[in-house]
Amino acid sequence: MLRLEDVTVRQGEFTLSLTLDVPKGARVALMGESGSGKSTLLSLIAGFTWPDEGSVWIDGADVSRATVAKHPMSILFQDGNLFPHLSVFQNVALGIEPSLKLHWEDQARVSEALEKVGLQGFERRKPAELSGGQQSRVALARMLLQDRPLVLLDEPFAALDPGLRRGMLELVATLCSETGQTLVMASHDLRDATRLCDHLVLLDGGAVVLNTPLAKAIADEPAVLKPWL
Repeated sequence: MLRLEDVTVRQGEFTLSLTLDVPKGARVALMGESGSGKSTLLSLIAGFTWPDEGSVWIDGADVSRATVAKHPMSILFQDGNLFPHLSVFQNVALGIEPSLKLHWEDQARVSEALEKVGLQGFERRKPAELSGGQQSRVALARMLLQDRPLVLLDEPFAALDPGLRRGMLELVATLCSETGQTLVMASHDLRDATRLCDHLVLLDGGAVVLNTPLAKAIADEPAVLKPWL
């Protein structure tokens, strides 16, 4: 599903250099200290950054020099990126049609997505009328409608309290299982990673220092993972 082949990205004094394969349906936790390269790697996969060397492949297509719109992925940021002047229904509908001119079939898809995330009845509310957890659910519903094979999560639930965060991670896990989507999530919390992911990629200084099933990493490398517990 995702392959980064001999990739190098240079940003001032920092260099990201790696090769990475993520199979279809995998759910990868991307971890590392601040400055290790997590954000740069997500930016590279999403198309906001182009590699200085090497290539990026998503779903069999070389997207190394493609625009963000040409990358078959959706991304969920920490702030949810909701538009305050639009209703919940309209914010979700942007995942289908930016003009918001929807056929009845598309309107039904929006309603179905809101039902999946538990927000039926909230269609006319504005983001300011919602709790933080509800806003995250709106952003998640919009991501579902984009129907992309690869999902990137940039610590989208970090600002939520532990109970809400746990619930959102479990919801994402359920939805990814239903759709078969591949997921890469940047995280600073190993407990969050275990609720959603089955594989760990640990970065340090712009390089991959651990690339292994998450359960194996927890069993074999507890000292290495201690900072994220």
